[in-house]
Amino acid sequence: MLKPLITHFLQHLIRQNIWAKAHLVPFAGNTIAFDFAVIKTNLIILEDGSLALGGETAPPEASIYAPPSLMLRMLAKDEAAKMDFKVTGDTHLATEVSKILQNIRWDVEDDLSKIVGDIPATKLADFSKKATQTVKETGTNLAQMLTEYLQEEQPMLAKKRHVEQFNADVDALRDDVARFEKRLAKLTKAMQL
Repeated sequence: MLKPLITHFLQHLIRQNIWAKAHLVPFAGNTIAFDFAVIKTNLIILEDGSLALGGETAPPEASIYAPPSLMLRMLAKDEAAKMDFKVTGDTHLATEVSKILQNIRWDVEDDLSKIVGDIPATKLADFSKKATQTVKETGTNLAQMLTEYLQEEQPMLAKKRHVEQFNADVDALRDDVARFEKRLAKLTKAMQL
């Protein structure tokens, strides 16, 4: 049920971002698998550069996997999240498709204007942008406050400097034990002679 909807949405995005077709045409006939944990689908690249739902039986030339948490980070515009996609198969194809997906933009205002008219669509888009920004800022503030509370008031989380110090102490202890083992081996060898 969701797969045809996703395919239709991706085709709509490709039509809105006509530049993307030129990047996909060289890969016509190739299949790419998307695995977003909740949604798994294979898309085939058509000769004109558009996308269509691919068969599930043929092995895809490339696969892109993203856990649900990564999708939330992408929505929050976390630039580091782009590095956490897992790509297998034809990396050139997967890289090109992921570049397109990262740069593609949905013109919501244009789609809304066909339903409610130009002026209400502009107002709704502005309201949506402001609401999204407010929710993002509020979420960030809440996360920072909760982290501070769990570090300072109810120490359940370790501070970064404490974790780094602990790791340094463990590394030093490991090195000391390794040196001790070498000395002990030399002593036992000397005592056996």
